[in-house]
Amino acid sequence: MNLYKHVSNAINEKLGFNANLEIPRNREFGDFSTNAAMVGAKLAHKNPRELANEILPKIQELDFVESASIAGPGFINIKIRDDFILNNASVPQPQKAEQPLVIDMDYGAYNVAKSLHIGHLRTTIVGDTLNRIFRFMGHKTISYNHMGDWGRSMGFVIAWIKKIHPDWPFFQDDFDPSMDTSAYTFDIKELNTFYPQAAALAKQDSVFMEEAQNITADLQHGHAGYNALYNIFMPISLKCMHDTIAKLNILPFDRDLGEKNAALYTKPVEELLCKKNLLQESDGAEIIVVKKDTDTAPMPPMMFYNSRGATTYDATDIAAVYYRKLTDNPNKIIYLTDSRQSLHFEQLFRVAELAGLFDIKNIEHIGYGTINGADGKPFKTRSGNAAELDDIIQIAIDAVRARAADRNLDNETIEQIAIAALKFNDLMHDLRSDYIFDPESVTSFEGRTGPYVLYTAVRLNSVLKRTNIEAQINNTNICADERNLLIAIMDFDRTVQAAYENRATDMIANYVYNLCQSINAFYHTCPILHNDIDIATQQTRLYITKLARDTLITATNLMGLSIPDKM
Repeated sequence: MNLYKHVSNAINEKLGFNANLEIPRNREFGDFSTNAAMVGAKLAHKNPRELANEILPKIQELDFVESASIAGPGFINIKIRDDFILNNASVPQPQKAEQPLVIDMDYGAYNVAKSLHIGHLRTTIVGDTLNRIFRFMGHKTISYNHMGDWGRSMGFVIAWIKKIHPDWPFFQDDFDPSMDTSAYTFDIKELNTFYPQAAALAKQDSVFMEEAQNITADLQHGHAGYNALYNIFMPISLKCMHDTIAKLNILPFDRDLGEKNAALYTKPVEELLCKKNLLQESDGAEIIVVKKDTDTAPMPPMMFYNSRGATTYDATDIAAVYYRKLTDNPNKIIYLTDSRQSLHFEQLFRVAELAGLFDIKNIEHIGYGTINGADGKPFKTRSGNAAELDDIIQIAIDAVRARAADRNLDNETIEQIAIAALKFNDLMHDLRSDYIFDPESVTSFEGRTGPYVLYTAVRLNSVLKRTNIEAQINNTNICADERNLLIAIMDFDRTVQAAYENRATDMIANYVYNLCQSINAFYHTCPILHNDIDIATQQTRLYITKLARDTLITATNLMGLSIPDKM
């Protein structure tokens, strides 16, 4: 049961108008507080405290209310009956949305022939959690890994391969597309060095830069050799992406479709833009002006084709919107990227609306902050480079292994703990804010951490495995810590709803931490399997334990955390 919704609806129905329901920080004042008297006083032109005295008996008539009292200028504090809480607490179930939406979710956005790095950690973890939340709420999601697989970076990679293997047949004018190319391949570690080396050379060598730009245009225009080479390194890189995100226990993307797929739709998009007189020529390029007369900040145009005739990043993003409208026809498209791309998405959304593809209110960008080191700057390795995602995972694994050296944990368990540490640490922060990454504090088994959450779940599982006593309600005389835990369990649905509406994964993570605190307070003050505890109390406490365990597992599943057997 969503206790908050149940109480709020009942009070509003009883009083005949809508008032706010709040959860006091100090439960001693009550489980809920309402400003109904203040709201009603304005409508009735009465003193709030006077009206509160009139409202109070009506609230006390509600069958779930144990007591209600007036505080301050007219707030009404409400305490819920113990037996109502105990009898109505239940394991959360996936919701059935009244109006299920089709939501295209664009996150990941990895680059081909480049290792995933720390900048991909948040888009991957937060995107996956939002995906799980939306599905839990009853919506249909289609997740996209919109890969960088068709722009200038591909030209750099191919130009570098040509530099180190100039005799390969892919660069010959008479290349035969039907030839067997199985002898030509790359080790993933080698492949991932090509782009950074090429990009560094291009900064110093204008001839190499021009060659890479020409290769990009030729690749996009169908050059047989370049496309054959692309088809060799593309699956190698894609497998590397999948292997890395699998370590993070991320749901597989529904579609690994990036710029290349979108580029197939540039011609119909170009025709659409031309029909609406949106394309303009500018210094040999084709642009779309999106600036409005009301804009006070700079709003540059989007570039559809550059002066070399190559398809741009802007164009493939517009074409991707067109493709999704054509194939998915979603109610919403949600993009999750670094917040520094907010201007680009504002431009994109304006084009989508001008072209008649989407109402701008149904296309959304969620920008996230950066992960920083102790110096407050974006986290880097000791060599000064952006840390690869596999390296970050290994750093967490090594930190857990060192911390748990005396616990006799196997490798699988250590990896589960490390991944939970990484994911929980990321999710507990406001995704729009930057945060400091410290492997030592992240992997602690105490405090607001992933290992603490897992340990709590393992502890509950251990209690339930050690007994054959039936878990059932057999005693309605519950103590404060039992009561607090049950109320925390009943706050799950409200939390998920709020996380969905606010696109706030930290609400889930912080709910889980608070739930674990309530669980551990219950565990320490409410013995279950001790010989001096009567059977009725044992059964009721086991019932609460099972509810807590199942609620915690449901919540951690939304974050993609895996619970080990022991810790």
